[in-house]
Amino acid sequence: MKRARKSLFWAALIGSVSLLVPSTRAAGEKIFEGEIADTQCALNVHSLHQSHQEMIEMGEAGSSPADCTRYCVKNRGGRYVLQTKQEVYKLDNQELPEKFAGKKVKITGILDPKTNTIQVRSIERIPSK
Repeated sequence: MKRARKSLFWAALIGSVSLLVPSTRAAGEKIFEGEIADTQCALNVHSLHQSHQEMIEMGEAGSSPADCTRYCVKNRGGRYVLQTKQEVYKLDNQELPEKFAGKKVKITGILDPKTNTIQVRSIERIPSK
């Protein structure tokens, strides 16, 4: 009997504490998956196919999507974006995506539909299969 009360006490205590801990995802947060690209390539500023291929073939933007993305941001006035198969999202934070340039990622954030901008909370790389 004493043991049952003790177990019940701990279960109630843990349940109460869990209600006080904030949720890990804020209201309106979503997960977006795609590639960290640049506005120049993703929005066809100097690309015909929303890709890095033309810039890489010209030989001045490196030899990989990561090289091209960084080159276009640094030298062509581009900004980091999240490019999916259907959409190109602007990113409010331009420092976080730099190390993920050209990589497949999962972004947690809140989308402002008026500006198509994600308020970035976190970025994680999606491992290659």
